Amino acid sequence: MINMIAFIQSAADTSSAMAQYSDKWDASLQAGQSGFIMQALASNDLIFIVLCVTLIIWFVLLFFIIRTDRKVSKLEKSLTQQENNQEDET
Repeated sequence: MINMIAFIQSAADTSSAMAQYSDKWDASLQAGQSGFIMQALASNDLIFIVLCVTLIIWFVLLFFIIRTDRKVSKLEKSLTQQENNQEDET
């Protein structure tokens, strides 16, 4: 009797889990009708999307670091020129 109750509970848990993910399965079925890129991404569990987003984040960070370095270099040059001009005046 206890085994029967455990079996019924596990069946109910499975059906509720399937109901929660049913819309995701429906979306994956529709991927067959979409373009080549979406089919490739859907077939590999979307790991490439994660990779692309990560690469975009790294490139943006690299861009900001390089831009900030250039701005700091320009500021350093202007400060040294100002110091040189002040020394020449005195």
